[in-house]
Amino acid sequence: MDLAYTPEEEEFRARLREWLGKVLPTLPPKPSPDDWPARRAYDLGWQRMLHDAGYAGLHWPVDAGGRGATPTQHLIFLEETEKAGAPYVGANFVGLLHAGPTIAAEGTAEQRARWLPPVLRGEEVWCQGFSEPDAGSDLAALRTRAWRDGDDYVVSGSKIWTSHAEVADWCELLVRTDPQAPKHRGISWLAMPMDAPGITVRPLRTLAGSTEFAEVFLDEVRVPVANRVGPENDGWRVTMVTLSFERGTAFVGEVVACRRVLGELAREARKNGRWDDPVLRRRLGRLNAEFRILWRLTQWNVGESERTGGVPGIGGSVFKLRYSHARQELYDTAADVLGPESLDLSTEWTLDRLSSLSYTIAAGTSQIQRNIVAERILGLPKGR
Repeated sequence: MDLAYTPEEEEFRARLREWLGKVLPTLPPKPSPDDWPARRAYDLGWQRMLHDAGYAGLHWPVDAGGRGATPTQHLIFLEETEKAGAPYVGANFVGLLHAGPTIAAEGTAEQRARWLPPVLRGEEVWCQGFSEPDAGSDLAALRTRAWRDGDDYVVSGSKIWTSHAEVADWCELLVRTDPQAPKHRGISWLAMPMDAPGITVRPLRTLAGSTEFAEVFLDEVRVPVANRVGPENDGWRVTMVTLSFERGTAFVGEVVACRRVLGELAREARKNGRWDDPVLRRRLGRLNAEFRILWRLTQWNVGESERTGGVPGIGGSVFKLRYSHARQELYDTAADVLGPESLDLSTEWTLDRLSSLSYTIAAGTSQIQRNIVAERILGLPKGR
């Protein structure tokens, strides 16, 4: 990937900076972290502003409602919005970063027309119904069952760690449609309306006190067959598309955020005297190199996805594996820089450190990522 910026790309950056400078001061105050309806409204409002300004779905294909921007323009957008302190995608995370791209890649024309525009306009929120209590890291061991009844599937089972379920309109849902088939071949990918009868949502409180995850219980929920994305029993392949987005590009903006945090840590260390510690300086220097390399890997992954039809490849597992651990190391280092202040649960530093502990589990555990890298990239035999 050519890392030099063209005049057109620099012009795009300048226009974006100008727009951000005008609109960010007009945003209302951020709502309380515990007020999810207010957070949904805030996040959707920001998404609508992006849409009206032509920045929504910047890198999505034009026929999916996006602008068809180049990978470099997409990365410039992420850099500039993060540097300017613009809102993160928040409750729009699932719809914008992996459910929507999956539908863009695998959905029918009717499905794309129904589900993608409301995501881009900031009208609908999606949640992810993949993980199950008894499946652990083996996603293909899911037991939630769906059987055909005329034009509907009837779905029963349960999901856990369902992101943003309490404020979602739709759920990207994995179900077992053929219990007799090998476990990777009897799965289907459904779009389930969250207001359907038979759905119970029970929020889960995390270590940081947040409730962005939930348990979801499904008691004979009817989902139209027309809401299936991809062929019946081909859901595992569709799921790999979803996971490639989740692991390969969904964390891109967070790399920029970590580089900003690292700079703040260095400044704080100079202020409070911790900069005099040569061991700490080496840690900060190594982390700086780590995140610079991760940003280059991000550029390569995004560019590679563009060359291969818009779907990130298995290189996303390399990125996800290293990024998860680098983020944890960053906030461990933050604790060393901040000292007792890092134990204050009311500070953003502490909450981010607690959140970082989940990254080696979210979007596939580090153990699973190592298996993928070993088998699909290095060509090593499967473990027994």
